[in-house]
Amino acid sequence: MKAIRSSKNVTNAYDVLDRVFNNTYNGIAVVSMDGNWLKMNEAVSDIFGYTKSELFNMDIDNIVFIEDLGVHEEKYENLMKGEIDKYRVKQRYFHKNGDVIWVLIYVTLVYFKENKPYMIWQFTDITNRQKSQDKLKTMLNVAKEQNDRLTSFADIVTHNLRSHSGNLTSLIEFLEDDFNDLVSNENYRLLKQAVGNLQETVAHLTEVAKIREVEPSKLQELNLYEYVEKAMYNIIAMAQNTDALIYNLIDESHCVMGLPAYLDSIVLNFLTNAIKYRSEKRAPIIELTSFFEADYVVLKIKDNGLGIDMNKFGDKLFQMYKTFHTNEDAIGIGLFITKNHIESLGGKVKVESSVDVGTEFSVYFRSPIDNC
Repeated sequence: MKAIRSSKNVTNAYDVLDRVFNNTYNGIAVVSMDGNWLKMNEAVSDIFGYTKSELFNMDIDNIVFIEDLGVHEEKYENLMKGEIDKYRVKQRYFHKNGDVIWVLIYVTLVYFKENKPYMIWQFTDITNRQKSQDKLKTMLNVAKEQNDRLTSFADIVTHNLRSHSGNLTSLIEFLEDDFNDLVSNENYRLLKQAVGNLQETVAHLTEVAKIREVEPSKLQELNLYEYVEKAMYNIIAMAQNTDALIYNLIDESHCVMGLPAYLDSIVLNFLTNAIKYRSEKRAPIIELTSFFEADYVVLKIKDNGLGIDMNKFGDKLFQMYKTFHTNEDAIGIGLFITKNHIESLGGKVKVESSVDVGTEFSVYFRSPIDNC
């Protein structure tokens, strides 16, 4: 036996739908297939500033921003062909007070009685959101232009400094050839040392100026295990002289997206630092491991060295010319360049450290879609 729905229940359902239609925050309108308004709620009137009566008696295209007149066209045709049953567009309109407003419109094809098609248009005023996005876009464009100018400035400065420091070095050599007794002059020795320091600084600045964000299309799929093995081989003498033990526990199937020169430099810098800042109380032990995290392959480099007081130096760790130990060879450029290399590859680096316990760096490299 079929259940019979009472007319009272149907009436209550229509009442609920009617209340939802009329009291929702977003504008809702029922529109015929030829574009005529059939029904709308008060929110539509609030969005455009016109009364319902005015909207019913006007062509909505008359208040559309002229550049946005065609935004519906292609999607509307697909709707009419039955290829889609809904679509979404952003469109600018002139409010009754003359302001230009941004409206997000959802159009849905529905069928009511007698299987006759209609459209439900939903309007959301996104003017403030769009203004914020436009402001952010403008700020980003300004930042990009400024960054491009700074990059050009850095290229010019480093090129000129490199030329001048090279000339000074050549003059020093000429003077030594022409005046043998100069090498014993204290002021000359100070001058020669100053020129040497200048050339070293220019070399550092040149390396920094070379670092650019790498386009994703230029990144290569590199086997992390193999690059660590190569770096270990390159520092084998340094490791033997300090009795350092290095364990390459990286998964041999893990690949990262990078540039060969950058990955070489990154791994080599972390390994040499781990040995350089070893503790005299124990033999250096360095462990390298890897794992997946989200879209990254994470390389961990853990040592049992001197460690760093993170509360005191944590925010300065990767700054240029910052040193935290008494090592005479430390100049504070290695970690700065390494961090920039990592970030230029679309990665990031984190560090945990305890004084006289050791340090653990976590380097996040972008993972290939299909890892090795």
